[in-house]
Amino acid sequence: MSSTNTGTSTVITDIAVLVTNDPSLGDGSPLGLVRDAAVVIEGDRVVWTGESSKAPATDNRVDAGGRAVLPGFVDSHSHLVFAGDRTEEFNARMSGRAYSAGGIRTTVAATRAATDAELEANLARHLAEALRQGTTTFETKSGYGLTVADESRALRIAAAHTDEVTYLGAHIVSPDYADDPAAYVALVTGEMLDACAPHARWIDVFCEKGAFDGDQARAILTAGRAKGLHPRIHANQLSYGPGVQLAVELDAASADHCTHLTDADVDALAHSDTVATLLPGAEFSTRAQWPDARRLLDAGATVALSTDCNPGSSYTSSVPFCVALAVRDMGMTPDEAVWSATAGGAAALRRTDVGRLTPGARADLLVLDAPSHVHLAYRPGVPLVSQVWRRGVREV
Repeated sequence: MSSTNTGTSTVITDIAVLVTNDPSLGDGSPLGLVRDAAVVIEGDRVVWTGESSKAPATDNRVDAGGRAVLPGFVDSHSHLVFAGDRTEEFNARMSGRAYSAGGIRTTVAATRAATDAELEANLARHLAEALRQGTTTFETKSGYGLTVADESRALRIAAAHTDEVTYLGAHIVSPDYADDPAAYVALVTGEMLDACAPHARWIDVFCEKGAFDGDQARAILTAGRAKGLHPRIHANQLSYGPGVQLAVELDAASADHCTHLTDADVDALAHSDTVATLLPGAEFSTRAQWPDARRLLDAGATVALSTDCNPGSSYTSSVPFCVALAVRDMGMTPDEAVWSATAGGAAALRRTDVGRLTPGARADLLVLDAPSHVHLAYRPGVPLVSQVWRRGVREV
């Protein structure tokens, strides 16, 4: 469902537990939990949060019925401009074949063959799916075209749906340049970058064996930064490597995956503004080693949780599923996982207007059919999101 908001004020009241992500509110925890709470929305912004009994008068009233209310999820890592299906690859992998970066080529072929309308329809379908599960802000990347025309059209299509668009021409070396990776790096940092930069905010690179090494990744991210794009990086997913250190060196907003980390990598993240974005859907779908969130959190690093929704290694758009995995298998508490899927995702996108429910924030929130945010991990696989509000409008 969708309803319009014409600037009138609305209070959502009878909230059992409100997650504000502001430690100065409520119980003083990182989640800033307020019990028996209310939220007041005016236009597309939150203008008041607090105890229900103290809520100011408003034009409209919505009764949450003793449910929990959270900020909308901020999914800071996805690959949603694609065509085709990799069911056979997944089936084979679940039957014993290991995952490698090479499977991306299958999606590249299908994406190149698809029309703009087909790519946009697929993107819209996945966004609607994510919205129903509480995602109100998302980042998405190119990376399945690997030609100047296909990468730029992917970003143009994505930019019609989100401000958080990432140029990932450096996903893998294009099959067209298999015998000359240096020439492909030159294309990615030259003509392709020129065509893609107007449609993107970020630049990314898959720094991994079988993709791009540290020197290539540095050249690509540095070229993007010179064009006004801010770096983020796929780092240390399949093996130990230079990705995390490079991310910190270049002040990347996020180092994503962070599965294979040395003590020096953890220390670098903990003493930087680079967020460690963990993507448990990828480990789930590839039966790989889980990232150690506990190690990062105990060191003081900022951690985000995201879906990595893509057709090859993590075909899920469900942040609640990733929250449950992070609690069960990565050493996070339910509170930490919820923070990382909201405020952590916002930090990974260097956003202060989303991922929290405090005065001035965007009115992006979800209502759980449960009395506590802990139910996201406590009741895995259950569709608990009963309402989703985005920019002050109820969308679900």
